[in-house]
Amino acid sequence: MRKGHKAISVIVGASLTAMLWTSAAWAQAWVQIEAKSSLAQAEERARDWAGMFPTASGFRLKSGWYAIALGPFADEQAADDRRRALRLDGLIPRDSFVADGSQFTQQFWPVGAGLIGAPIKPVETQPLSEAAPAPALATPSDTQTDVQTDVQTSAADPTPPEQPALETLADSRRLEGALSRDQRRDIQAALEWEGSYSGAIDGLFGRGTRSSIADWQIKNGFEPTGVLSSTQQMELLDRVASARAELGLKTVEETEAGISIELPLGLVQFARYNAPFVNYASKDNSGVQILLISQPGDAARLRGLYDAMQTLEIVPVSGDRSLRSNGFTIEGSNSKVQSYTQATLSKGLIKGFVLVWPAGDDTRRTRVLEAMKSSFKPIGTASLDATLGQPMSVTRAALMAGIEKRAPVFSRSGFYIDGKGAVLTAAEGLAQCGRITVDAHPADLAYDGAQAGFAVVQPRDALAPKAVAHFSTQPPLAGAQITVAGFSYPEALPAPVLNFGKLSALKGLAGETDQARIEAKTRAGDVGGPVLDGTGAVMGMLLPPARDASRMLPDGLHAALQAQAMAPTLSQNGYAPEAASFSGPRAAEDLQQIADRMVVRVSCWK
Repeated sequence: MRKGHKAISVIVGASLTAMLWTSAAWAQAWVQIEAKSSLAQAEERARDWAGMFPTASGFRLKSGWYAIALGPFADEQAADDRRRALRLDGLIPRDSFVADGSQFTQQFWPVGAGLIGAPIKPVETQPLSEAAPAPALATPSDTQTDVQTDVQTSAADPTPPEQPALETLADSRRLEGALSRDQRRDIQAALEWEGSYSGAIDGLFGRGTRSSIADWQIKNGFEPTGVLSSTQQMELLDRVASARAELGLKTVEETEAGISIELPLGLVQFARYNAPFVNYASKDNSGVQILLISQPGDAARLRGLYDAMQTLEIVPVSGDRSLRSNGFTIEGSNSKVQSYTQATLSKGLIKGFVLVWPAGDDTRRTRVLEAMKSSFKPIGTASLDATLGQPMSVTRAALMAGIEKRAPVFSRSGFYIDGKGAVLTAAEGLAQCGRITVDAHPADLAYDGAQAGFAVVQPRDALAPKAVAHFSTQPPLAGAQITVAGFSYPEALPAPVLNFGKLSALKGLAGETDQARIEAKTRAGDVGGPVLDGTGAVMGMLLPPARDASRMLPDGLHAALQAQAMAPTLSQNGYAPEAASFSGPRAAEDLQQIADRMVVRVSCWK
């Protein structure tokens, strides 16, 4: 009779055990990412998935199929949050779903592993036909009493789950040794993302990688062994995957621009084509903005783009700049934004990008910037079609829809007077400028001759002027033909304009002997430009118009400082103007060439 009672207790006890496991399984959740019909296929796929998620698990399903899952998670919501994050980053299939584990039976992956952190596996029950036979003459009361006793024993003292063995350092080394080269690269990339690694992503775990692992372990409260345990690998890779998912980092192939690059699509969204830019605007008020750069060009257009970028509000003036023959980088920061620009010239194409990030949040900015730098790749053999959007009419002008241009207080002309890049220009207003530029180069007010009406500005960059001014040594003759060279349209044209006229008198409007009166159709941007005689020698410098509201001068009548009056003061202050040795009149084309080589744009900024 006891034998029969034992058989019944086995069946009832097994059922209760299964009920206990199922109840516990509902308290946890898994993300099921794949299922295969054969064990061999499932083990192969589990091995692949373990390269990305080292603690991926594999279970035989009650249906006979084999599932690969991530987890367990504390509850269904936690599992679903991770599923959404990993799907957003494209790391798991779109049909992945949250499973409660009730269909999981025997664990097949990792090979020989127990079900770590999960409830116990259901007891394998024998079919009733194979159980020991029930007693022939058992009374209902006896059977009930014995069954109740066994049930109480089973419920009160269930067989405890088998505790998994702790992973030793030797185990961790062994598991690490089984990683593929790509899996090791993933770990290095994740360490780099976390700010613990700065070496090559080569899959080779040398001294640098070991130090980086130890650094990461210290930062995260682990013993600094220099070897990641399987749980540490999972935490590292999952944390990076979640962070990338939050940023929405995705590889974008912008075929119109011929660029492939990772972009944070959680923070920006495509806005418009605006040749030479593809504009990605801020998404959900993130404050982040990205421009992709794509245009045909040569070294001259590369330099023009370099100059134009520095006139934009999204490129703060404070920061490092580097211009090379085949590319440039521009960094800028102020209290509002941080900006990074890079462009390269190759095979007649200029391609690059701009990242604009709100001030602060440096960790995420650094991660996004590094991802963009490392993934940036020109593709194809074409640049952005200039008919897409509104192209820039002139590179230097940088007038483009949706991108505010930083405007100077005023822009005028100047001209080189020595081989070190010193520029002579009109003095009025320069002392009040917060910043001065010569073309796109920052400059300082080296000599302020406000009383005399002229000044010298010195670019901070070491420049090599194509030509310098040659001062006329002969007194000009009244009535002679003259030419004023200057940036008549500083915001629209990248080169000086020639304005032809005549010298009407060798003194100023109030009888000033150091001035001359000229008749020419000039504009405000021409102020500070050279007045050339017929040979191309500098005979003077155009002055600003007199600010007297009580009188109006005849149209086209202007004053200029005579070169002979400026030369002694310049020499006394270390600037020795070169004397002209020209003879004979020159054609307009020759005068234009002289102007192009020595006349520059001087801008005053707040």
